[in-house]
Amino acid sequence: MKNTIQKAQQGFTLIELMIVVAIIGILASVALPAYNTYTTKARFTEVIMATSPYKLGVELCAQTLGSLTGCANATNGIPANITAGTGMVKSVTVTTDTGVITATAVGSSTTPVNGLKGETYIMTPTFSAGKVTWVAPDTAVPSTCIAAALC
Repeated sequence: MKNTIQKAQQGFTLIELMIVVAIIGILASVALPAYNTYTTKARFTEVIMATSPYKLGVELCAQTLGSLTGCANATNGIPANITAGTGMVKSVTVTTDTGVITATAVGSSTTPVNGLKGETYIMTPTFSAGKVTWVAPDTAVPSTCIAAALC
């Protein structure tokens, strides 16, 4: 009876511990790239959110003027373009008379910043029957965030 108790208290074998370490290594090799992608997408969210005041400004301008003509940056309720951004936003611009909003992330293809490589996020408005409808980035709108899987 005494020998049975001693065998139960021996612990794990070296093989069992090596298998556990191997499993943890495999899980880590899958988890780290997924985590990096997740954090890059989270950083790009700041670029997307930077377009919010511009979208609101374009919508107010279109409602007031009855069309997108005359809707330009720094006029009719649209904020001025951002040319020297902060955080993850490099710039935000509004195209005169079309209301197209282009937001650009920091970094470049040669010098990424926190995983961002200067991707663009472009929103295109259409004004019809007193309503502004936004076309999100897709294959028709040349946003580079699509190819990078950020938007």
